[in-house]
Amino acid sequence: MKNFVDVEERLPLSKTIPLSFQHLFAMVGATILVPMLTNTNPSIALFCSGVGTILYILCTKAKLPAYIGSSFAFIVPMITATSQYGKPAMLSGIIAAGLVYVIVAGIIKLSGTAWLDKLLPPIVVGSVVIVIGLGLAGVAINWAGLNPNFTADSMANVSRVKWIIVSMVTLGIGVFGTMYFKGFFGVIPILVSMVSGYILSLILGVISPEAIQSITSAKLIQVPSFTFPQFNWNAIFLMAPVAFVTLAEHIGHVYVTNNVCGRDFTKDPGLHRSILGDGVATIFAGFVGGPPNTTYGENIGVMAITKVYSVWVIGWAGVIAVLLSFIGPVAAIISNMPLPVMGGVSILLFGIIASSGFRVFVENKIDFSLKKNLIICSVIIVLGIGGAVIKIHNMELSGVALATIVGIILNLVLPEKSKTEE
Repeated sequence: MKNFVDVEERLPLSKTIPLSFQHLFAMVGATILVPMLTNTNPSIALFCSGVGTILYILCTKAKLPAYIGSSFAFIVPMITATSQYGKPAMLSGIIAAGLVYVIVAGIIKLSGTAWLDKLLPPIVVGSVVIVIGLGLAGVAINWAGLNPNFTADSMANVSRVKWIIVSMVTLGIGVFGTMYFKGFFGVIPILVSMVSGYILSLILGVISPEAIQSITSAKLIQVPSFTFPQFNWNAIFLMAPVAFVTLAEHIGHVYVTNNVCGRDFTKDPGLHRSILGDGVATIFAGFVGGPPNTTYGENIGVMAITKVYSVWVIGWAGVIAVLLSFIGPVAAIISNMPLPVMGGVSILLFGIIASSGFRVFVENKIDFSLKKNLIICSVIIVLGIGGAVIKIHNMELSGVALATIVGIILNLVLPEKSKTEE
């Protein structure tokens, strides 16, 4: 007798809904953290996460259990594009990134994935992932209160000692939970640390009375504030190339899901359909004001623990996310997340992102004695973290986007070995 629930199987709602909440709880911490970092409405992120998951399920013919959530890879480009060109322009960059997914899905359907492997080898992907994580390190340190020169409005009546206590306790619980929590709690240590930090902030008075008032006075039903895009070439060129990095992440998630579920989803429904679903979800988010989306590894962890692979469970998680985005008190609690809590969590999360880049190197046995690998990694990291900007007429490339494009070009034009190595 089998001890798992297969992909297409339906369970009674009495069992489906609790399982759906488990998936949602595993994703919600990271999903709402992205909009907080990018000054976007968390309710919109939750709404786009739910709708994006449903769109993904439709695109994959309800044959691939994956949950869609906010992508960390786009945080720096989103912040840069918003500050330079405004939020509506930044949203056009999100739509462009989604279109990259759709185009790649079409090419994969026609010609396979060999060209993508050549375009994005592990040395490029790993280096860019390191840039994404390290590029955000300063933000985490500021919010954690560990930069003595950083101040925020919410610090006005709060001692820095209390601020640091909250951030370090939040970080400590996240680290402890990641190492020692078991079962379902082992999948949601970030959410547990955020809730714990929030409660400690209330106890120590780190949350302002105004924030508490806005939570208690929030309307029960509240429509998320939608923002609509405005076409801007600069924002498009800044954000679209980052899609190639998340593409590599997406493909990796599909292969891991294959192993967990014991199926080959690259053939049925097909890798192109999975990428198409991710692209459609991201395009939708760009049209209503949400952050770019991506498949979540936490979702795979929940399935591995529960042995329930049903797409119906994932679909109901998406529906619940949409419903929660319209509940005012939920939106108010998320919107008033204390900065030190976000700082403590971010130290761990951003470090994990950067470390994931090193893991790519290790898993693929990248040989740094080869000068080609050394050059590609070095150039990508310095360009991505150093704030490099290239302007061409009225268009400019910078940060992660510039580093990604340069890395791809170097990989294509440099020989496998230098003359001395030959």
